[in-house]
Amino acid sequence: MTARNTKKGSEIPQGVIARLPLYHRHLSELADRDVQRVSSAQLGQEIGLTAAQIRSDFSYFGSFGQQGYGYRVQELLQQVSIILGLEKDYHLILIGAGNLGKAIASYANFRKRGFIIEAIFDANPLLEGNYLAACLIQPVDKLEAYLDSHTVDIAIITAPSEATPKICRCLVHHGVRGIWNFSPVHLDVPDHVVLEHTHLTDSLLRLSFRLNQQRSDS
Repeated sequence: MTARNTKKGSEIPQGVIARLPLYHRHLSELADRDVQRVSSAQLGQEIGLTAAQIRSDFSYFGSFGQQGYGYRVQELLQQVSIILGLEKDYHLILIGAGNLGKAIASYANFRKRGFIIEAIFDANPLLEGNYLAACLIQPVDKLEAYLDSHTVDIAIITAPSEATPKICRCLVHHGVRGIWNFSPVHLDVPDHVVLEHTHLTDSLLRLSFRLNQQRSDS
């Protein structure tokens, strides 16, 4: 099984990107069940795709599997993890410690995959000084000072809609290149910033992939 980086400037279809977390999740389940190998037909049957679609998706990233044998599950899982950028840790911050923010901060699977929330900010003075998932909740007016002195790969915005544009501008100005936004507000960001609106783990893994591709190209 061999893998290659995609050609610089090549466009990976959004449908392929959207399916990568699906492959990762199901391959992880197979690995947990100690399944050693799987064919594209078997994998497709589990996730509702054709064998041809699976082979086509993987062909964007390299040559995987052996004819007549299929894929070695652990090796393919490792390659998909690398494609998604999961071989490294990411520094995250969370802005907005309401109900959604609490749920995200408390979701242990993010840390397990290398997405580590290191700071939490909120505008509510009643929350200041409390701890959420072992992180101190800081006032949002300390956000700029934190960004000036810390590396932040991804910022998660779960703040109220009216506050989101200002927060986004602050993040972009201070060099944050990955934003996971849960506000319904439309955000305009420069081309070098990866912005993802959407749904928990699948959304975050898509953002991780795109951020990793951007770093490879640069």
